[in-house]
Amino acid sequence: MALQFTTSYIDDSKALFRYYKNLAERGMAQVTDEQLTAAIDSESNSIAVIVKHMAGNMRSRWEGFPEADGEKPYRQRDTEFFDPPSTRAELLSLWESGWNYLFTALESLTDADLARTTTIRGEPHSVLQAINRQVAHYSYHCGQIVFVAKHLGASGWQSLTVPRGQSEDFNRRVRAGEASQR
Repeated sequence: MALQFTTSYIDDSKALFRYYKNLAERGMAQVTDEQLTAAIDSESNSIAVIVKHMAGNMRSRWEGFPEADGEKPYRQRDTEFFDPPSTRAELLSLWESGWNYLFTALESLTDADLARTTTIRGEPHSVLQAINRQVAHYSYHCGQIVFVAKHLGASGWQSLTVPRGQSEDFNRRVRAGEASQR
């Protein structure tokens, strides 16, 4: 992610969310449709299950944010870990729907809203705390998506950041203005 100087926490948060969303999407793009629903062992979640969970969490957390509690009565969290979408199109539609809730909510905020109170499961959080909580949660799951995708697509994996053994060359090209920072 190229650094863009900002003094806006909201703008910086949106950029971080977009970065992790893009990272996960680039990982998902490198696996087959069948691999999206494959778990690497009996205790692991498939990419499709992680996406379903994230979308459920995003809808619950961000719909009506910050006025509404972040855990909605309609959410059945346990069901997010079963019966994921079976096609890439369904999966990506669910993925985009979840992110749409998040970005719609953040677009309505300004940095002046950061000290407001919101609740998650009845517990008070500042808007700032609630955003931090979700940055941590979603980056964790996006990392899981990338991990599973890299594991399943290992033979043809294309690095999402600086490839192994190429840090010095990449840094030299950045300093020379020949490469954009990721």
